[in-house]
Amino acid sequence: MFDWQGLEVFVAAARVENFSAAAQELHLSQPAVTQRIQALERDMGVSLFERQGRRVFLSEAGAYLLPMAQDLI
Repeated sequence: MFDWQGLEVFVAAARVENFSAAAQELHLSQPAVTQRIQALERDMGVSLFERQGRRVFLSEAGAYLLPMAQDLI
C-alpha cells in the first residue's frame, strides 16, 4: 500500500529544505519525518534528498518526483 503521508512529508521537506522545519509545519517530530522519508526512499529504491548538515536538497530522483507528488496531494 502506498504511503500518502510519506508523500506529504516529502513535499513539505522539499519545500522548506529542512526536516526539522517540515516536522514543525506538519506537527510531527523530526525523527518521524526522517523515518517517513527513509521509508519512502526504501520503497522507491532511490535517494530523494542530498543531505548537507541540517539542510536537505532534492536529488535528481526527488526533483523528478516532486511535481507528481504535489499533483497527487
